[in-house]
Amino acid sequence: MSELDRPSPQESLTPDDFEAYRRIAETQQPPAGYDVTRLVAMRLIDPDPYTAGRYIPHDPRAAAQSITTAALHSLSTIVHQLSQVPALERLADDFDPHRLYGGPGSEFLPSAAQMNARVGEVCTAAADEICSIQPSEPADRDPTILRLGVERTRSALLRGVQVQSLYHRSAHDHAQTRSYVAAMMADGAEVRASSTPGPRLVMVDRQHLFIDNHVIEGAEGNSGWHVFDRAAVAWVRSLFDLFWNTAVRWQDIGDNASPLSERQWRILRELAAGYTQEQVGPRIKLSRRAVDKEIAFARDALSFRTTFQLMAWYGRAQGERQAHG
Repeated sequence: MSELDRPSPQESLTPDDFEAYRRIAETQQPPAGYDVTRLVAMRLIDPDPYTAGRYIPHDPRAAAQSITTAALHSLSTIVHQLSQVPALERLADDFDPHRLYGGPGSEFLPSAAQMNARVGEVCTAAADEICSIQPSEPADRDPTILRLGVERTRSALLRGVQVQSLYHRSAHDHAQTRSYVAAMMADGAEVRASSTPGPRLVMVDRQHLFIDNHVIEGAEGNSGWHVFDRAAVAWVRSLFDLFWNTAVRWQDIGDNASPLSERQWRILRELAAGYTQEQVGPRIKLSRRAVDKEIAFARDALSFRTTFQLMAWYGRAQGERQAHG
């Protein structure tokens, strides 16, 4: 029998093995044709040096102890080797800056739950800064999730982490967002608003970047990517600064400030009253072309693509104005 054909001692014992050991333990010979190689390898039996064809049985508990000891030794070696991994990874801080290499790349997070969990995990460990852009129209969020966001931001600020958040200008007219921003700013966060839509993102310590998915077709709507490539994150950090430097401080907007002109407000009031764009012009003494231009200017000021979005925003803004007298 070749070495390749020999049974391995690591393989599970078979019914034939059990029967052979039972017979040897009873001072009988193993069944005819049975190969005792595995029992010998596991130190369960040894050939009888004085009687050919006979075998001496050993206590199986000793064999079990021998396997346990060997396994623990192997496990100890593995644990020791794994303990070196964090130290080896820290050496990348010395290696990467001197190489044309940005890091391990990125990881796709296929669901909103996974995105939120990873963002929370990374933000909890933030040491220097958290930067974010929320470019879309504001919408009411689950109060529980909102509270967790406030607590996460407050915890970071208390650790001395700098927090910079950039919102769409329309967020200032959204009561829940205003309340959330007020809580963040009270703890020291910096908040600005811009009419120019930027990419939605969260960036932590110039090392971690979270962005929407633009790669996997058919993926969940709120899926995204965790990017850790140093070059990519540094580039996006410079992009964030461009948006940040052109935005208005949240506290400078003021309760009465408006991104629209009085003429644009008048047109929206007429449209909300049920008049068509053709009918609005004569009512306020403007041409149809002038009305269309003012509506387009209003959409651009709020970064909306359609008049439907503009009118939905107008409805919310009017509701906020009435609620505040």
